[in-house]
Amino acid sequence: MIDRRIGERIKQRREELGLTQEQFAEQLGLTTNYISTIERGASFPRYDKLVAIINGLKTSADSIFCDVIEHTTEYRATWLSEKIAGLPPEEQQRILEIIELLIVQAKKKK
Repeated sequence: MIDRRIGERIKQRREELGLTQEQFAEQLGLTTNYISTIERGASFPRYDKLVAIINGLKTSADSIFCDVIEHTTEYRATWLSEKIAGLPPEEQQRILEIIELLIVQAKKKK
């Protein structure tokens, strides 16, 4: 069950990067079949391969194991930062201004 969810996240991130299984496997020096079995949750990679996959996805282990590892404030901040970075510059600025206003309001409540 956990393997399938982790595999789904690996697939989702690979697709976010615009990579096919073939391209990703070649980038890592792995086979397409191996990437497919991981993404389907049929197998779980060894530690060295898992590290290579996470690095190849340009993401953190937290984002892959997010329901296995407790969601910390730091994880959530990193996740939000990654999502904001993927938006157009105008939207990034608007969101950052809103966050700054929320921080100012939170400090006033203290």
